[in-house]
Amino acid sequence: MINTLEKSARTVDAAIEEALKELGMNRDDVSVEILDMGKTGFLGFGAQPARVRVSYETPDPAPVRPAPVKAEKKPAAPWAEKAEAKPAAPRAEKPAPVREEAKAAPAVTDENPDYAAIRSFLTGLLDRMGVTADIEISPRDNGGINVNLTGSAMGAIIGRRGETLDAIQHLTNYVVNKDSEKHLHISVDAEAYRSKREESLAHLAEKMAEKAIKYKRSMALEPMNSYERHVIHTALQNYEGVTTSSTGVEPNRRVVVSYVRPEKSETAKPASGSNSSGSAYSNTGSNSNKPKSREWA
Repeated sequence: MINTLEKSARTVDAAIEEALKELGMNRDDVSVEILDMGKTGFLGFGAQPARVRVSYETPDPAPVRPAPVKAEKKPAAPWAEKAEAKPAAPRAEKPAPVREEAKAAPAVTDENPDYAAIRSFLTGLLDRMGVTADIEISPRDNGGINVNLTGSAMGAIIGRRGETLDAIQHLTNYVVNKDSEKHLHISVDAEAYRSKREESLAHLAEKMAEKAIKYKRSMALEPMNSYERHVIHTALQNYEGVTTSSTGVEPNRRVVVSYVRPEKSETAKPASGSNSSGSAYSNTGSNSNKPKSREWA
């Protein structure tokens, strides 16, 4: 809402100052319109004051809403009978859905105590993970125990490059051997993942060895855990022309496949038609000259 205030004074500036003082505002808060510049006159005769109009804005008052008028209740007609309220029909309650209990795996009677401890731990762990799997336990030739998990959701058990499966194996070994006098080596697998992974790693090792010999340089593989690095070392243990070693720190430790230059043969004879001063190299297929030191970790 725009309001105005007119003020008169000897000069325009004085009139504006009086208006601001009365309104309690600053010069930037108002707009000024000069109505009369005023006259000073001569020796005080004919003087006329200056006159200004100051415009300023004030907030609009909030609209007053009229109070709602309550409607008067009309008295009921004497002849009108109140309808009897009919009781609401009882609401049929739906029977609660019967939740099917998870089918528990049949208990194995007369099972080896070590097998029973493994089965008990893995059953509880898989139940916490929300995974249903069959647990097959069998002995190993070296005295250890093989555990194979089969089911429909083995991807969650294996994890990226077998990381989850390795963690499950580590926990199983820890829990079962914690209070036992003997130490059992328990290998946990899922859908034969480890054997398939070993084949893939052996093929990768041979491929990298061929590249190392072809380009006569060292080839570094991707970071692997100790088990997978051991598979690479074993696959190239007798591979002629290369040697393997591990470098780096966990979890970025990796295998390096290095080219080995063949040594001169002392008993080699020059081929017919060749220069007698020329030298020949022999690769007999044995690996006696290959460096013996090897990192397995």
